Amino acid sequence: MKILMGIGNELRGDDAIGIYVAKNFKKKGWHVIQAGQVPEDFTSEIKKLRPELLVLVDAALMGLEPGEIRIVPVEKIPTVAFSTHGMPLSFFIHYVEDFVEKVVLIGIQPEQMEFGMKISPRVMKSAQWLLSILSEERWEEINTL
Repeated sequence: MKILMGIGNELRGDDAIGIYVAKNFKKKGWHVIQAGQVPEDFTSEIKKLRPELLVLVDAALMGLEPGEIRIVPVEKIPTVAFSTHGMPLSFFIHYVEDFVEKVVLIGIQPEQMEFGMKISPRVMKSAQWLLSILSEERWEEINTL
């Protein structure tokens, strides 16, 4: 069992990209969670499923060009501003690591995250690429931050 979790706020432009990826990801053998701004609300579901892999997708201010995608190692999370969450993603990841074999955090550099905006074309194009990479389980091809 593998889980893809999309994180973000659908009302804030590119911050919605994690949710967009989750809504559009379809692959047999995967469980998809649209976590919104509260991934911690799904810890009991993750604990019950005990997946071999948990892939998190979220908008991340990494100082890159809009739409660039990176795997963010847990130790680099404090240097990256992730979208609007209550609990820091590093706390969430450390908690779920007790019952998940592997956690992969994928950040997409946003272009704009203003309230009421739609996902920008550059970030949307990157999301389409990411969906194809994820469906082919080739996320190792994504550069690490």
